[in-house]
Amino acid sequence: MTEFMGEVIGTMILIIFGAGVVGGVVLKKSKAEGSGWVVITIAWGIAVTMGVYAVGQISDAHLNPAVTLGLATAGDFPWSEVPLYIVAQMIGAVIGAIVVYFHYLPHWRETDDPNAKLAVFATDPAIRSPLSNLVSEMIGTFMLVMGLLFIGANEFTEGLNPVIVGLLIVVIGMSLGGTTGYAINPARDLGPRLAHTFLPIPGKGSSDWGYAWVPLFGPLLGGAYGGVFYMAIFKEQFSLTFWLLSLLIIAIFYSAAKIEVKKAQLEY
Repeated sequence: MTEFMGEVIGTMILIIFGAGVVGGVVLKKSKAEGSGWVVITIAWGIAVTMGVYAVGQISDAHLNPAVTLGLATAGDFPWSEVPLYIVAQMIGAVIGAIVVYFHYLPHWRETDDPNAKLAVFATDPAIRSPLSNLVSEMIGTFMLVMGLLFIGANEFTEGLNPVIVGLLIVVIGMSLGGTTGYAINPARDLGPRLAHTFLPIPGKGSSDWGYAWVPLFGPLLGGAYGGVFYMAIFKEQFSLTFWLLSLLIIAIFYSAAKIEVKKAQLEY
């Protein structure tokens, strides 16, 4: 199997299990209906673990454009292979979402809420405030890439690394995921959102493309910064990219905070 196919298959596995658990929790007449956030976060962690076990020896199982970008900025992955990996991840995410659609065929018509149907495929914020939502996605993905680099810098019993990576996903979901649903992966959101757009889901409503830029650019920025931050702070290899991204991120954080302060002042 090629690295390209490894990323396709690994990302497909990730989405089948990840979007699958959301479907079980939110769709009507599922036996898992209403089982909650803890079930979702644990299952997403195990989904990543299974994807890594499946193709880790083939493609290193990035399964995520933000991870690919973060590893490239950290010098751990060749830039020439970045586009190929991202295309493979997107294809795998779309295929995985289509499989989930077929898995829950009778449940779509039993579920009246179009937002619940969209939630199976794509993320949405608990409080819609785009710049603050962007910050949340940046922080979550920054911690993901940093965590992966921390894990890579340590030695574990053979075969244990995927479990540790899965636990990293669980803690990100439980600690930081409540604001936006922690896409922390552009392929995880964009691929299934595309599938939601063209699949014949009864009463599906909008695919909410107005929000789609947040789980796309937030993870890419957070992932890229995670890579250069790790190199600068832990390896003492400061680069122009590090300083430019630092300034951009400070500006985004400041603008988001300024907006939220103004909203609070208007309310009181």
